[in-house]
Amino acid sequence: MNFEEALNKLKRYGQEQVLAWYDGLGEAEKAALLREIEKTDLSPLLGFRAALEPRPAGEKIEPLAAMELEEIGANRERFTARGLEAIRRRKLAAVLLAGGQGTRLGVDKSKGLVDIGLTHPLYIFECLFRNLMEVTAQAGCTLPLYVMTSAINDQAIRDFLREKDYFGYPAEEVRFFEQETCPAVSPEGKILMASRSAMFMAPNGNGGWYKSMARAGITEELRRAGIQWLNAFAVDNVLQRIADPCFLGAVLDRGCDSGAKVIRKAFPEEKVGVMCRRNGRASVVEYYELTPEMLEERNGSGDLAYNFGVILNYLFRVDALDKFLGDKPILHLAKKKVPCLDEKGEVIQPETENGYKLETLILDLVEKMDSCLPFEVVREKEFAPIKNKTGVDSIESARELLKLNGIVL
Repeated sequence: MNFEEALNKLKRYGQEQVLAWYDGLGEAEKAALLREIEKTDLSPLLGFRAALEPRPAGEKIEPLAAMELEEIGANRERFTARGLEAIRRRKLAAVLLAGGQGTRLGVDKSKGLVDIGLTHPLYIFECLFRNLMEVTAQAGCTLPLYVMTSAINDQAIRDFLREKDYFGYPAEEVRFFEQETCPAVSPEGKILMASRSAMFMAPNGNGGWYKSMARAGITEELRRAGIQWLNAFAVDNVLQRIADPCFLGAVLDRGCDSGAKVIRKAFPEEKVGVMCRRNGRASVVEYYELTPEMLEERNGSGDLAYNFGVILNYLFRVDALDKFLGDKPILHLAKKKVPCLDEKGEVIQPETENGYKLETLILDLVEKMDSCLPFEVVREKEFAPIKNKTGVDSIESARELLKLNGIVL
C-alpha cells in the first residue's frame, strides 16, 4: 500500500489524522505505518456512534429458567454418557480465550502465566490443563484445544506452554490463533496514536474469537475434521470444568444450538451478567441493566427471578456460528486511560479516561443463537475467577476455593 492508497482508505472512515506526522518519519517508519493501515480492519469504527447510544428503549426483558442441579443430578448418568460418546467421536473441541493481560492483577503478562501456588508452583494455565485432562482421562481420548492469544502475549504463551510441555497434554492437539485488534479512539471517534508511526491497537474483546478462528483458517479445519461443537471458556477461572460431558450431553438432549454454564447469584446485587429472554430470545442482561424491581423479583418458588449468572463457559454449534461470520459485530465501548500523542505529537500519560477501546463480547453470540440451555453448576466447585489483586475474585479467594476442592497449593 502506498501513501495515496492509505490516505484514501483513511478518508473513507474520517481518519486522515493518522498520517499527520508522515512527512517527518524515516523510511522504515513510513513503511511500518502504511503496512499497519493496510492490514487493519477499520470497519468497526463505523459502529462507534451507535455504540455510544443505550440499547433501544422498549426492549422486553424476561426471566429465563435454567436446568437446575436437581434435574441435572437425576439425569447425570444419561447426559454424561451422551457427552462422552460425542467426545470420543471427536465432535467437540475446546477454545481457551487468553488474549488479555493481567492488568488488574498488577502483572504485564497473560493471566495464564501467573503462579498461584504457595508451597510449589501452580500456574493458572496448569489448573485449566489439569481440568481438561480429567475429562480426557474419563473419555479415554484427547480432543483439540485451540488457544486464543493476542499480539501482546502470543509468543510468551507459546514459549511458556512449550517449556512446560503443555502440562502433559499432547502438543499435537494444541493450536494457537491470535485475537484480532482494533484501534482505540478519542471521545470524538478519532483513532489515537501510540506514536507518530503507529496507531494505538487493543484486543477487540472476547466476542470476536470465532471470526479470529476463521481468519486463521481454523474454521475450515473444523469442518474437515467433522467437529460440530466448540466449548469456549475464560482463562481466569481455575475451577472451570472444560469439555464437561454432562453439560454437552444435556445440551444435545435438549436439542439446543448453544449452552451456558450458570451459577446462582450470591445476592441480588452481585455484579454478574444474568441469563434472560430479550425480545423473546435467550440473552444475557448485564447487572447494570437490571432495575431495582428486577433485582428483587421472585418466581413461583420464591427464588430470584433473575438468579442465574453466566461464568463465561459456553457451548456453541459450529454450523450455528457459521451463519453469523459475515455479520457486523456488536460493539461495546470500554472507557480507558490510553497513552497517546497529543496535538503536538508528544506522548501523554493521561490521569483520567481519555479514550475508548472497542470490544465485542461473547455474550452477544448467545442472543444470535436460536436456542440456549442455561445449565446450573455448583459455584464452589466451578467458579473461582481471578480478576483482582485482593479481595473478591482475587488470587486469595481462588486459593481458598482450590483448597476446598482438595487442590494442594
